[in-house]
Amino acid sequence: MHEAEDLRSIRLTLVVYVVIFAGKIVAYLATGVMAVFAEALHTLSDIFIAGFLLVALLWARKKADREHMLGHGRAQNAAALVAATLFISFTSFKLYEEAIPRLLHPHEAAHQNLGLALGVLAVSMLIAAAPLVKLFRQKTRGAAAKAQFIELINDELGLLAALVGTLFVMWGKPIADPLAAIVVATIIAINAVGLFRENLSLLLGRAPAPEKMAEIKSAALGTPGVLSVHNLRAEMIGPETIHTALHIEVKRGITIEQADAIATEAKARIHKLTNYGYCIIHMDPEGSQQPETLHDPLTGELTKQGV
Repeated sequence: MHEAEDLRSIRLTLVVYVVIFAGKIVAYLATGVMAVFAEALHTLSDIFIAGFLLVALLWARKKADREHMLGHGRAQNAAALVAATLFISFTSFKLYEEAIPRLLHPHEAAHQNLGLALGVLAVSMLIAAAPLVKLFRQKTRGAAAKAQFIELINDELGLLAALVGTLFVMWGKPIADPLAAIVVATIIAINAVGLFRENLSLLLGRAPAPEKMAEIKSAALGTPGVLSVHNLRAEMIGPETIHTALHIEVKRGITIEQADAIATEAKARIHKLTNYGYCIIHMDPEGSQQPETLHDPLTGELTKQGV
């Protein structure tokens, strides 16, 4: 099950973050390099975010209950949404706040022990690569693990920017230090906006990809006794779980037991494609299909069309 892999990956990442954060703080205190401080703040937010995603992933595994009858699968998306907000509000804003004044007055900063800063940044890149490679090799990733994967990429890009900035400081270009910090802040903000948009869409009930919808329809149509499929509706309720509702046409005159057997088989086929999400099937007699009535998104008028 990919959720177990997600848990192991995020736990490993959390340990890695604590180690990296300690090294960056020591390096910043010893060198005064703004880019290293930017990376330390980045990692501090990662520690809180990874911990939050870990809790959310555990919560998402809870079974349905009286208050959450469709389960807790969206907990991961909620966690990723909060994580994206933290990326922007905490890390990015703080880095811009610290870096812009130094950008205006680059010669006022005092740097020393720059070799230590380079060493810490290089080692941090190597350490952060371990959980990144592990997540990259996973065939499937839930929303929480995906958020963590994106943040690990952010880490590597941010560390690279800080490393380059530190090198330029060594070469007598102090303005490169706040510029590197601003690059780190911008990388975080851009990825956070993308993460926010994706998970907000899922929380609002986004439908699966057209390819997945076509698979679900084909699975229902392939069921013996199903003559046609229409009014198919589907909604993502978790990283892989999909809830579906659809109408199927069956031959007129068959018994209730025969119709029920057809619906049961169709559900079994759909469940394999939707991670056993809820599936509601309404059976219609042959020839009774009516065109769907939908709201036109541009005019708001009712339109009729087949599926």
